[in-house]
Amino acid sequence: MIVVAAPPDMLEIDRPERIPTDDPDAYDTALECLRRGIEAARPETLVRRRVSVSTGTLSVTDVEGRCTEYDLETYDDVVLVGAGNAAGHFAAALEGAFGDRLTGGAVVTDDPVETSVVDVLEGDHPVPSPRGVESTRTVLERARSAGANDLVVAAITGGGSALFAAPAEPLSIDDLRVVTEELLACGASIDEINAVRKHCSAIKGGRLARVAAPATVLTLPISDVVGDDPSVIASGPTVPDPSTYADALAVLDRYDLEVPDSVRKYLRGGADGDHPETPTADDPAFDRTDVRVIGNGRTALEAAADVAAERGYEPLVLASGVRGEAREAALTHVAIGEECREHGSPVEPPAVLLSGGETTVTLADDHGRGGPNQEFVLAGALALDRDDGGVVVSAVDTDGIDGATDVAGAIADATTVPERAGRSALEGNDVRSVLEGAEAVVRTGPTGTNVNDLRAIVVGSPADSGRGRKG
Repeated sequence: MIVVAAPPDMLEIDRPERIPTDDPDAYDTALECLRRGIEAARPETLVRRRVSVSTGTLSVTDVEGRCTEYDLETYDDVVLVGAGNAAGHFAAALEGAFGDRLTGGAVVTDDPVETSVVDVLEGDHPVPSPRGVESTRTVLERARSAGANDLVVAAITGGGSALFAAPAEPLSIDDLRVVTEELLACGASIDEINAVRKHCSAIKGGRLARVAAPATVLTLPISDVVGDDPSVIASGPTVPDPSTYADALAVLDRYDLEVPDSVRKYLRGGADGDHPETPTADDPAFDRTDVRVIGNGRTALEAAADVAAERGYEPLVLASGVRGEAREAALTHVAIGEECREHGSPVEPPAVLLSGGETTVTLADDHGRGGPNQEFVLAGALALDRDDGGVVVSAVDTDGIDGATDVAGAIADATTVPERAGRSALEGNDVRSVLEGAEAVVRTGPTGTNVNDLRAIVVGSPADSGRGRKG
């Protein structure tokens, strides 16, 4: 008998009220690309597609198409642990796949759902909280109780760094909160941020694997990072850590971070050998571990490309790892769209240009509300030829929250926002208000996943002002 998770509920995207009557199909195509892309990256969909249990054998197929099998009959217990924005949904889906083979476990999330055998515990994101610490300690206890004849499955998703909030002794949750806030505001790279967070933690940087040893540990990440490096996803709780205490101290000095004295004292002690380093690749903790990424940004892009082709547009995936300032990335995307429309290069229109990754916004001192995907759309729309309505720009954060707002992103063309108001909004990082006033924001609600940004630029044929399609 094959046990698979039940199909997920259909994700809905609120259709903006302002849809230009001269090209409603371009808008609908962009929105459907976004919807289907997000849906493809939801844990329910990914588990149904990539995880199955048949006659006692667990089969996992990763994003590269490699299949790994585990004979569940050889394990006394199968325990699920994990953390992330989508960890609750992930746990529920894995319960469906494993059936009665799953004997228990615990995950930490800020989006709890109902489960049968796995405890879904609450934490907070992006800054760790006391309840997150309590929940994380429960996860550590479950992992520590696993024996040599048990299989520990680690369900890891974006947001796990904040939600796995167990400070290394003698640090406190207040220490972690201050360090996290300083790191998020200083402009450090994700590798630099993680070097500090890992060395202030009792669970990150491979320490969860060390706690679970000698059990077999299978990590199933849904990646929200460019390049899918397992040591970066949720700060790598079950994989070797290439960074050191000295690296963490260097980050504090490089950015002149104002952190508690207790944090600097602890990190210096680690650099001096007073407490153990995070485990490296030759540590025995990793003798019985494996990692299989089952979903990422490219998963969403591939589904979006299928939508474009079904609707008669030529899909072109530009890149899955776009990063940098959102408004600058928008100008590059629009330039490619204009080249496509005017010269048929790099692809003949009608077409849909797609990209993923994670852009950022440098905030003004007196900034308003918005997010990188909203800034991407507004900057892109303002850069278009206002006499040519043949290009539609759309972008969302796949978790349904763009920046600190309750919208996922936006969709617009050259005529959506008056130029003067749009440029003023960009200058003050207050794009949410002007896009909402133009009825151009995109809402999804909580999506149950997070594989970072997804963008769709729909390019019509010049001869018909964007209304022509193939087929």
